[in-house]
Amino acid sequence: MKIQIQRTDEAFQMEAQNELGKTILMDSSVKAGGKDSGLRPMELILSGLGGCSTIDILHILKKQRYEVEDIQITVEGQRAEKQIPAVFTKINLHFQVTGKIPPVKVERAINLSLENYCSVSKMLVPNVEITSSFEVI
Repeated sequence: MKIQIQRTDEAFQMEAQNELGKTILMDSSVKAGGKDSGLRPMELILSGLGGCSTIDILHILKKQRYEVEDIQITVEGQRAEKQIPAVFTKINLHFQVTGKIPPVKVERAINLSLENYCSVSKMLVPNVEITSSFEVI
């Protein structure tokens, strides 16, 4: 796995590109001298955690022959205050799963992902408290 990062303006905007040519824009906040024109690196960590766990959950539920009509995830992170580096101390993932799926199965899939399968969550634990909540619609 390899990512190339290229600065694209005179400030902090960068484009990250993977080996397949897929790209994502990163930037810093206006307050820090950027233009807010892309995701911040710490937001990418939250995105990676949410995406990783969602892929696991969809695989688990599919193997159990449940059809997920839709899934939405809200990932919120709290960072250490007045500390450099301002690392994440707590992250909560809230899953909204649409489909005819017993809540106990959704909860089990979430727990399996975050505790056993999601590489991103495994990298963050034990330094970050990761919690989750969900609802089935």
